[in-house]
Amino acid sequence: MHSMRMLSNWLAAVFVMLFAVTVPAFAQAPAQAMPFYGPAIAAGLGAGLTLLGAGWGFGRIGQAALENMARQPEVAGRVQTAMLIIAALLEGATFFSLIVCIVMAVKA
Repeated sequence: MHSMRMLSNWLAAVFVMLFAVTVPAFAQAPAQAMPFYGPAIAAGLGAGLTLLGAGWGFGRIGQAALENMARQPEVAGRVQTAMLIIAALLEGATFFSLIVCIVMAVKA
């Protein structure tokens, strides 16, 4: 029940953001030459999705590590080391994705 409500909230937020971005673009008179900001919008949405995914991933890594440490305290050191390595790899992928989004925004 909780996940369905959360999913519907996410979908509502996506639709609101979509309408907020597209409606002003079509509000101008068609006689004027409208600049196309598609790559800039895509870069912004991509950066937002990247950061949402990274935040979710870090949360899941921490949750799983803490649950494992609580169940088996004797392996806490190895679990913490593995958690830090996985978090570093996730952060590297996040930075790469953000750099791609910044390059796309600059080219737009």
